Amino acid sequence: MLYIVPTPIGNLEDITFRAIRILKKVDFILTENTINSKKLLNYYNINNNLKSYHSYNEYKILLNIIFFLKKGNHIALIADAGTPIISDPGFLLVRHCIKNNIKVSCLPGATAFIPALINSGFQINEFTFIGFLPHKKLKKQKIKILCKENRTIIIYESPYRILNTLYIIKKYIGNKKISICREISKKFEETIIGNINDIICYFENNKPKGEFVILLEG
Repeated sequence: MLYIVPTPIGNLEDITFRAIRILKKVDFILTENTINSKKLLNYYNINNNLKSYHSYNEYKILLNIIFFLKKGNHIALIADAGTPIISDPGFLLVRHCIKNNIKVSCLPGATAFIPALINSGFQINEFTFIGFLPHKKLKKQKIKILCKENRTIIIYESPYRILNTLYIIKKYIGNKKISICREISKKFEETIIGNINDIICYFENNKPKGEFVILLEG
């Protein structure tokens, strides 16, 4: 069995009893960053083997993981934070498990865009989740396409690219109403709602920190 186990996106208490039980019982845990994951495991006294699994090595170790699963091992996949595979590696592994008749069980749990969507006050009956935008020219092309979207748009962004992304959104979509949510469930959680001009002005005067969820009103 491959278990997809969501982990907290901020507050370490945002994890289910079942997730803790699974992480304790599996034969080993695949994780993007072993150092980050050890903080969570140590907090819950989970003593289990961690193995690196990220976008740079997933093709290299994929067949080995499938081999271990076929031999009867139980493996958990976790991300740095939130639900694995949502803008994180793991899709390829799940596809190969299905092809090899290996059971996959995804536990419900934390993900950043649902709290951000609810906090925005925007329409939630229909929305488009983009995740992280591509880099450079491809980013501009993607945002041009989004001009035609009538649903609420959800984008993930890093503090290093947030201003550049807002500039491009303003250029191609206009001074649209947006909501920006950062540090969800952490001490300095913040949601800012306004038009793009106001949000750009805010971050030009306040250094962006943390991981961001950008929502564009439909």
